[in-house]
Amino acid sequence: MAEECKDPTHNHADPLANLDQETQQQIQQLQMMEQSFQQLLMQKNAFSMESNETDLIIKEVEKTEGEVSRIIGNQVVIKATKEEILEDMKNKKKLLDTRMKTIDEQEQEFSKKMEDIREEVMKKIQG
Repeated sequence: MAEECKDPTHNHADPLANLDQETQQQIQQLQMMEQSFQQLLMQKNAFSMESNETDLIIKEVEKTEGEVSRIIGNQVVIKATKEEILEDMKNKKKLLDTRMKTIDEQEQEFSKKMEDIREEVMKKIQG
């Protein structure tokens, strides 16, 4: 007949409960990093959509021969020159590209750090 474990620190339901404090902290750090990583990916997606929209605007404005208007705050439509709008959109595109590049760099850093922590934790869990 198997002996019942009387050790209160031994928790069969939670295998992580037996890990040392440092490992538990690493797991928590990894969970927080994964949440931040998800937020970063959502931000990247939003910038990507905005960048695609800006590309479309640039193409359409370049093809336009007639009068060009711009909507301000979904309330006011003003006339603008083709050149003004193109300049604004190209500047916006540069800014979005810079932000996307920064996010790509952060994404790579996050991935590397998370992978390093995962490997370390897995070594400890597997013994």
